[in-house]
Amino acid sequence: MTGGVLDVRQPAVSGRFYPARADELRAEVVRFLGAAPTGKRHHGVVAPHAGYVYSGPIAGKVFADTIVPRRVIVLAPNHTGRGARIAVWPRGAFALPGDEVPVDEELATRLLESDAGCVSDREAHRFEHALEVELPFLRARNPEAIVTPVILGGLDGDECIALGKTLAEIVTKLDEEVLVVASSDMSHYLPDDVTRKIDRHAIDPMLACDPAHLFDVVESEDISMCGILPATTMLSYARARGATKGTLIAYGTSADAFGDTDRVVGYAGIAID
Repeated sequence: MTGGVLDVRQPAVSGRFYPARADELRAEVVRFLGAAPTGKRHHGVVAPHAGYVYSGPIAGKVFADTIVPRRVIVLAPNHTGRGARIAVWPRGAFALPGDEVPVDEELATRLLESDAGCVSDREAHRFEHALEVELPFLRARNPEAIVTPVILGGLDGDECIALGKTLAEIVTKLDEEVLVVASSDMSHYLPDDVTRKIDRHAIDPMLACDPAHLFDVVESEDISMCGILPATTMLSYARARGATKGTLIAYGTSADAFGDTDRVVGYAGIAID
């Protein structure tokens, strides 16, 4: 690994979204993954990114169903409004309690050298939780995993689809298996029954592996799916790599954790093949 201390991105939500102690974090992730995860090879997955008490069971089922290769691209939404529209952390590592996840510097460089509009930008990553919370699951499934961290904000559907195709071109030239993780929660702060109905409108185009339809539905119906840009990009990537369908691995809402059904957030775990 090259680079110095400034290239190691420090945890932003350790102790809030997930345990701050390494042993407690490992135990919690193992519990969510289940006793003996096996998994299949997927082109991409959608996984939630809330605090583990809410979304951990859904994320655990997704990653338990997924063989995690050495190389993983993690696409996450920009909740903070900071930094570039397509922000790539270019080198170094992402720190976690008791661990550091190395950045895939070769893949990051190829992405930055593409014509997709990617920018080497740390500011978008500095306080963003949506990418960070996926990393303990990836490392639990493959301790050798390295990541290309990308934060997306302010893109339209066509730009997401173009970025996904660029990712596919880069991966094809690498000639090595790559998993693309789209970090996303679903609808926010609606009653539980409404959330489950509306979320299905966004889930269906993901199961059809249709990025343009997904983006259009979320925009036209004003669905508060925060990871629409990562999900659209991942679906475009997967289609370009030959994927034809998705599988709903798990779905739930924050009501499943504490029983409050008045204002919930939806969580979907989806695998794309």
